[in-house]
Amino acid sequence: MRRILHPSLGLIGRLVAILLITLVVEFVASTLLYEQASRFAVREDEARRLAEHLVISRKLVEEREPARRPAMAAELTTDRYAMHWDRLPPATAPIAPRLDHMREQVLAWESSLAREDLRLRLASPGGRSTLTGGLRLDDGSWLHFQTLHALEGLDLATERILLALIPAIALMIVGGMIIRRTLQPLGKLATAAERVGSGDQAPVAEEGPSEVVRVVRAFNRMQERIHRLIADRTRALAAVGHDFRTPLARLRLRAEGVADRETRDAIEADIAEMEAMVASLLAYLGGDDDPEQPVSADIAVLCATLIDDAQDHGRDAVYDGPDHLEMPVRVAALKRAVQNLVDNALRHGDRIVLRLAVADVVAITVEDDGPGIPEADLYRVVQPFVRLDSSRRRDTIGFGLGLAIVQRVARLEGGELTLENRAGGGLRATLRLPRR
Repeated sequence: MRRILHPSLGLIGRLVAILLITLVVEFVASTLLYEQASRFAVREDEARRLAEHLVISRKLVEEREPARRPAMAAELTTDRYAMHWDRLPPATAPIAPRLDHMREQVLAWESSLAREDLRLRLASPGGRSTLTGGLRLDDGSWLHFQTLHALEGLDLATERILLALIPAIALMIVGGMIIRRTLQPLGKLATAAERVGSGDQAPVAEEGPSEVVRVVRAFNRMQERIHRLIADRTRALAAVGHDFRTPLARLRLRAEGVADRETRDAIEADIAEMEAMVASLLAYLGGDDDPEQPVSADIAVLCATLIDDAQDHGRDAVYDGPDHLEMPVRVAALKRAVQNLVDNALRHGDRIVLRLAVADVVAITVEDDGPGIPEADLYRVVQPFVRLDSSRRRDTIGFGLGLAIVQRVARLEGGELTLENRAGGGLRATLRLPRR
């Protein structure tokens, strides 16, 4: 197929080529099928009776004056053949094989008809296959005839439909294959475009019509620029994070030398807030190029450990789930996401419950008894740098990236994050992961 449509052809050129190819296929198929149809034959006795009736009818009609010929043709109509006279030749059907073999059968019985212009064609009144035609008289007028009974042994109505359908089906198959081949690069382009935002770089082969090749080439260049910008941003953020941590560490050491306890505690709280802000910012902005690979881990132990840590700090936290659940995940990323959900619940509620449920998907649900989130803000709260101070406390640290990081981890694992307010008050955050 690639050799038929040269890559240098543009999209318009390929469509024109497809039309030309389908026309050629239609012509060849129609020629072969109609040639085959021309071999239709009737029974020998039918050909003999038709030949004899035409010879007699021609002689009797030609002996009459033109004004009396219609009446004579009507008298020659029998229960087997309908006859009528006209000055015009019989109409030609748009799809009609030549029926050469039938004509030869008739002429074999009455060779005198060979010098006349004998025309035969098939008709299908009411689904029956009948024979119609005309015989040119000496003065140029025509004697028309039609068999009144269906030809035995032939179902030409069905066969004529097949004659028309077979080329059409062949055209659809050939045209569909060529069009599918022409549009295949666009399908690859769409698949690659869906993966652009997931951190994977997948160059698309530059093939197909010239217009498509230009689009694919531009897409590949755009993809390279995007991933180069992401890589540069990640390296810059890592450098900034390192540079921030160094002076923060010096500040923490100096804070220990402050004699006033209240002042020292305030300084250490500010340092902790700055460290949390830097960590959350790096975790969010570095997510596109996360080198961590999935490994088998016990999610149940991970969740239970986070709840145990909250209990060690004197918080009312409960774990409800199985003791063990092994599945491949990005452990560090998942732990960061669940930790963010737990911290968020502990920050805004007095009691939290972490539930781990296993079915078609793995659901990690964290519930709190806090004020919840207004329904209108449930979608907005997962956007980065969004903080709902009107419904949540103002004494929180960070940039408002906690839930945004959870959502990014969910997408990285092929899952989703959903938020909903509980009927009894509080928020329910559910992280759903595909069961592996």
